[in-house]
Amino acid sequence: MQRAHESLEEAVILLKQGYTNTFVNRLYYACFYVVSALLLTKGLSAAKHSGVRALFHQDFVKPGTVDMELGRFYDKVFDNRQKGDYADLVRFDQSEVSPWFEEAARFVDSVEKLVRKELSEE
Repeated sequence: MQRAHESLEEAVILLKQGYTNTFVNRLYYACFYVVSALLLTKGLSAAKHSGVRALFHQDFVKPGTVDMELGRFYDKVFDNRQKGDYADLVRFDQSEVSPWFEEAARFVDSVEKLVRKELSEE
């Protein structure tokens, strides 16, 4: 979870410098790290990012443990991180992606609370 918070802090720095693609990357990784922690509370893990995404939806979003809106946000940053990192000639507009920071911070906070709840029940 510490890595999730570090990634959010890095995202702020990158956005201020105009590095929008890397900003989106760090938002995704903030979410990825906290989702990975959540999966570990159930003894789950995956070798690929797509596997982490699938397990998150299967075990937490679909049953309603995690709000569907958070699941959609995770999908959005997953897809856009892929585009920004791997697609040719993709450059995100700062005004489009800057609001994603607040969404990512809410995502990390919500999932972190769930991780802490899961750990306290063990």
